[in-house]
Amino acid sequence: MTKALIIGGGIAGPVTAMALRQAGIDSDVFEAYDHGSDGVGAFLTLAVNGLEALRVLDLHDLVCDLGMDSPRMRMSNRRGKELATIRQPARTLKRADLYRALRDEAVQRGVRIHYGKRLVDAQMTRDGVRAVFADGSTAEGDLLIGADGLRSRTRAIIDPDAPRARHVGLLNTGGFASGVTVPGEPGTNHFIFGKKCFFGYLIHPNGEVWWFANPPSPKEPTREELAAITPAQWRARLRSLFSDDVGPMLDIIDATEHIISGWNTYDFPTVPKWFNDRMVIVGDAAHATSPSSGQGASMAIEDAVVLAKCLRDVRELPAAFAAFEGLRRERVERIVAQGKRNGDGKAPGAFGAVVRDLVLPAIMRQVDKKNALAWMHDYRISWDDRVPTPSR
Repeated sequence: MTKALIIGGGIAGPVTAMALRQAGIDSDVFEAYDHGSDGVGAFLTLAVNGLEALRVLDLHDLVCDLGMDSPRMRMSNRRGKELATIRQPARTLKRADLYRALRDEAVQRGVRIHYGKRLVDAQMTRDGVRAVFADGSTAEGDLLIGADGLRSRTRAIIDPDAPRARHVGLLNTGGFASGVTVPGEPGTNHFIFGKKCFFGYLIHPNGEVWWFANPPSPKEPTREELAAITPAQWRARLRSLFSDDVGPMLDIIDATEHIISGWNTYDFPTVPKWFNDRMVIVGDAAHATSPSSGQGASMAIEDAVVLAKCLRDVRELPAAFAAFEGLRRERVERIVAQGKRNGDGKAPGAFGAVVRDLVLPAIMRQVDKKNALAWMHDYRISWDDRVPTPSR
């Protein structure tokens, strides 16, 4: 049986391992940290296309007990005026809950996950690949899959000249507020174009409010600079950013016991090289997108299923990797571009407030009426369809 080494134990890694197992391919997952991601992170959206990709692996019902349905998106301006409401079938869930459910299910299905294994190098051998980890240990397999995220070591090994991620000029922070009453129905994404900052929130059926904010940051702060900002400073900064806006932002911030420390937003417009003869990258390692696309996790899940099909159906590894790239590159780069446009629209001053108030409602009515994003959400993967070998 073919043996794969999967680098990265977040979301892409365990799903890739389960997809490979369904294709008859054995794998081990190697996670850099010495523990899982339980309790780490905020929340994310699984779009309907991502949910349908999970269905291919019999994982759909597993995640649909988590989080909440979020079928609508409501936009308003800083004065509280509604600009647009559109349909957006999706499920919103805490990242840590999704990670834990996928990890536990992968282990239940026989996937081996190794912790404290940070990849430092990988070399192709005569008949396979050898991974070298920071603790001095090694692992060997027939192929190596880099599901190791935005700062992928696998990507750098495949292509030492790979570009750096692009900082998109926004920070992310947020949290979970309790004991506060805010306008809206559970599951509706409320997006507010504040004068100085973009804000979003959802009401969970249990009354908890899940929220995020995107403070503008034309300069890319370092990790050390972000880590030096205290929780009290984040709270004060956010209160200042929204002090002139109409909406529940200040009430939500005040009702949040722990505000998540902010982080940078990045994307990859394009990654020139996805694979070599024995290694390939998936998920954020190949095509990180701004959270504004709402598609990051869904694209990684799609990658897992498509790659497994290619490895199942195409005999030679380089040809299988080429088939995978051929099936995925155009779609994911289009989504990355859409995410960049969405994020640019959040930045204060990106459009005059008056222009946005006049133009955005008309644009969103056309998007909803013509189902202009169907190309993104209606994407489906058939497990039974065979992948042809690419022509040379």
